[in-house]
Amino acid sequence: MVTPVRYDDKIKDEKVIEGWLKSVAYLDNCRLKKNFGEIALKVIKNGCFYGYKIDQKTACVIQELPIDYCRSRFKFNNLPIVEFNVKFFDDKFADTEYRIKVLKMFPKEFQQAYIKYKHNTLKKDHNGDEVGWFALDAGAAFKFNLNHSDIPLFLSIIPKLIDLEDAQDLDKKKMEQQLIRLIIQEMPIDKNGDLIFDVDEARELHKNAVGMVGQAVGVDVLTTFADVHVEDLSDKGNMSAADQLDKVERTVYNEAGVSQMQFNTSGNLALEKSILNDEATMTNLLLQFEEFAESLLKTFNKNPKRLKYQVQMLPTTIYNYKDLSKLYKEQTQIGFSKLLPQIALGESPSTVLATAVFENQMMKLDEIFTPPQMSSTISKTQQSGGANKQNNGNEPSAGEQGGRPELPQDEKSDKTIANEESQG
Repeated sequence: MVTPVRYDDKIKDEKVIEGWLKSVAYLDNCRLKKNFGEIALKVIKNGCFYGYKIDQKTACVIQELPIDYCRSRFKFNNLPIVEFNVKFFDDKFADTEYRIKVLKMFPKEFQQAYIKYKHNTLKKDHNGDEVGWFALDAGAAFKFNLNHSDIPLFLSIIPKLIDLEDAQDLDKKKMEQQLIRLIIQEMPIDKNGDLIFDVDEARELHKNAVGMVGQAVGVDVLTTFADVHVEDLSDKGNMSAADQLDKVERTVYNEAGVSQMQFNTSGNLALEKSILNDEATMTNLLLQFEEFAESLLKTFNKNPKRLKYQVQMLPTTIYNYKDLSKLYKEQTQIGFSKLLPQIALGESPSTVLATAVFENQMMKLDEIFTPPQMSSTISKTQQSGGANKQNNGNEPSAGEQGGRPELPQDEKSDKTIANEESQG
């Protein structure tokens, strides 16, 4: 959402609108929706994201920098200063000819720093620093992370994932063991404790039993003259093997700070609260995206004391965009923005405006497609007449029901859902 803020009334409306259209078109060409989504995923996975802005006439291209060869130790004007190590080109590209091709794909300051590095003329920031590091242009290089920390969001769950993998292997072995069946045929003895069958006869009986079992999976035969019994070494407690495995799985989600309901939900309220917590976690990154998008409009904000184009990132997700669009639509009744409902649905401001002009001014669709008569489009006389025809408006017509409208399924409580299921 781009909003022009005019501090000087002497600036004409036409100039404000022209700048707004150009700034929105510029941001559309930058493909920020796609780029921000990819960057956010990499921030969660790696802990941070380093990039470089390459300005063009109609857009800005974002070039990702290798995270292992970047660092940021201090800030300038509240923006992180990114440093890059040109050893990257020697370490990753052994072939000289191919290395030169890759180097030419990077901006000029990378090329100049690499040449100085090869000639041992690249200056260090301080004596104890390693050779190869140099500070990038503060207006071009940037960095994103979560809550000023470069630690990956789910780094702490790695030991728990290892425990879960071990527990799953152990559970699989237990399941295989439970499928094994052992046929025991015990040879009889007489009153004196002597064998009724000799060893050769017992061997033949064993072969016969094995032949009867055949190729049965998980079945073995044991022939013995002694009493045989098996001791079960498993825990005799009330917790089953499935409960033990679930306990290990829960520790993974607990360590990550994410509700298990989010991926396999069994209750509406738990899922809703988990999503809200995740949205709150990403809020800091969203504000960084907002600040970055506004920095792209630097050429349009040459005199911000008179006119400034501000960028706002709406807090929309795939879970709440319908509710936010509905809320913005209600705000239009008190004279608020008419663009916000459509932007919340994922449309670009330029697309919303272009569609309205095309349909209403060019195609005259507002004259061809007339809305149906409703309470908001018919006169008071027609409303009163229609009410008299329908029992003076005191009773609902056929098919209408009184009371509060039924809530959507995802907004009902667990208790309400359970009551509905019990009623059949």
